[in-house]
Amino acid sequence: MVEGSTGGQLPHIDAAGRATLRTIAELAGVHVSTVSRVLNGTMGTGVRMAGRETADRIRRIAEEVGYTPNPHATSLRTQRSNLVGVLVPQLVDMVLATIYEGIEEACAASGFSAFVANTGDDPVAQRQRTEMVLARRVDGMIFGDAHVDGRFLNEVAGRGVPFVLVSRRADSHPSVTCDDYRGGQLAAEHLLQLGHRRVGVIAGEPYASTGIDRTAGFRDTYAAAGIKVPASRIVHSRFDTGGGREAMQRLLAGRTRPTAVFAVNDFAAIGAMEASRNAGLTVGTDIGVIGFNDVPLAGSLPIGLSTVRSPMHDMGVRAAQLLMKRLAGEDVESELLSPTLVARASTLG
Repeated sequence: MVEGSTGGQLPHIDAAGRATLRTIAELAGVHVSTVSRVLNGTMGTGVRMAGRETADRIRRIAEEVGYTPNPHATSLRTQRSNLVGVLVPQLVDMVLATIYEGIEEACAASGFSAFVANTGDDPVAQRQRTEMVLARRVDGMIFGDAHVDGRFLNEVAGRGVPFVLVSRRADSHPSVTCDDYRGGQLAAEHLLQLGHRRVGVIAGEPYASTGIDRTAGFRDTYAAAGIKVPASRIVHSRFDTGGGREAMQRLLAGRTRPTAVFAVNDFAAIGAMEASRNAGLTVGTDIGVIGFNDVPLAGSLPIGLSTVRSPMHDMGVRAAQLLMKRLAGEDVESELLSPTLVARASTLG
């Protein structure tokens, strides 16, 4: 045990009786800045480089006196808060909640804490929540509510705020997303193999890249097979069961009823299944429905929902890791994660 110069009492302890950097500096016979350099990695004018023997002695003394850094003081010295702010449209959405779990886990593994704010996909709320998050001195942000035009994000980037996107892409900002275009292709290939030529799409919100890219992949695959999906059978909707139900009602009321429908979100697909039942149709027999994401509920429905599985948790993990690289000053590139098809009774009968 290292003893101080006053009968075993450590020098320069704080009000709580804890050893400080000055405690270690006096016991090691070095300047406090040298101790800070060794234990906290700080650099600056007047900071002496410590030799290996000195550094080892400082670390040994720190361990013996039970030194633990003060997080608040450390953040003031380094100008780091170790906080990451996350914006999502609705955390109650299972997809977003799963993505956030991945973000939180990866942030914690890097010594950061994450917190989340909901924006409801409203541009005014997005701006307000961003200001609120930045007021907490976050080191970086993750946006899960990006609008594809990217105008607001360009403003945030212009302020020098490090951020990445998750789930949705926008402009050239670094993002981690599912390969949504490929996911749309998978849905189309599945329905084509089942012989569906007259199909419809519940395309989600027109400002979200998820719906845009999934719809594009689906339409292009049908076009490559010589089948045009007319604009009249592509209906935009909210990403929830109510939106899917209303969109399906419009599709069923059209001049030619589709034999199968692709909804770009599982909850919209569940709403479409409800509308089909209300119209007296048996899902999987009279009409096929396929969704996107593979939320846990999808396989537990009375008629299991065919869907395209997106790697939701992995997206969150990879987005947080991408942000950590940005914070470390590394160049980063957007990442696309692969989707997979999950066929169930809603298309197979």
